[in-house]
Amino acid sequence: MIIALSACATDVANRYYAATSYPAKQPEQVEILRQSPSRPYEVIADFQSRGDSVKSVRNKAAKIGADAVIISTLGGYYERAEEWASSDAQSNTYSRICGTAIRYKQQNPKNQ
Repeated sequence: MIIALSACATDVANRYYAATSYPAKQPEQVEILRQSPSRPYEVIADFQSRGDSVKSVRNKAAKIGADAVIISTLGGYYERAEEWASSDAQSNTYSRICGTAIRYKQQNPKNQ
C-alpha cells in the first residue's frame, strides 16, 4: 500500500509566549494581517513552517484565542526574466510561512 501525503507542513517551529491561557475562537474570528496593527497588542505565539497555508496558521491562532495573526511569507518561485518581485508572475508563491498570533490590549478609559 502506498500512502501519499500532500501539502504537509515540515520544518515546524511553534513558540508560545502567553502566561495566560485564552479560550479558543472560531477561525473566522481571527483577523489575518500582513503588517503589525496600529493598536496596542501582545504577542502570544509564533508559528513557522514550510508547506503550511494561511488557513492552517489562522486555525492554530484560533485554538489559542488570538484576536489576529500577522502573516509573513518568504521564499517561493520566481521567473528568471522578472526583475521586480512584486510584479513577478510567481509573486504569490512561498516556501516558508511565519505567523505571529496576537491579542489586542484592552484600552482603559481615562479617569475624569
